[in-house]
Amino acid sequence: MPELEFLANMNISPLTVEALRREGLSIIRVSEVLDRKSKDTEILDYARIHNKVIITHDLDFSALLAIGGYAKPSVVNIRLENAAPEFVTKRIKEALPAIEEELKRGAVVSIDEVSARYQNLPISL
Repeated sequence: MPELEFLANMNISPLTVEALRREGLSIIRVSEVLDRKSKDTEILDYARIHNKVIITHDLDFSALLAIGGYAKPSVVNIRLENAAPEFVTKRIKEALPAIEEELKRGAVVSIDEVSARYQNLPISL
């Protein structure tokens, strides 16, 4: 998936980020490019400007996209009860191939234990 570039929010483990890098994903953590205490709006702006897909456990990004009527950036919401880095990494790797095109176009994706559902952007309220 070399065309997509990802920005992992601070609530995504560095172990997950490193494992995804080893799998060939282009991924950085927020702390590598912004202050680790950056507001969600700053992270969203960075991702939009730099064409990154945000990976997060935080549902606030979806709300901000909906309120702003934005078509980008895409967001992957991790909605797993098991937050162990190995399991999070496994579910992301399993789900990404099926949602790659949606992420390229602009979507909010929710990944849980058994599925990956998406909503195209912009989200109409």
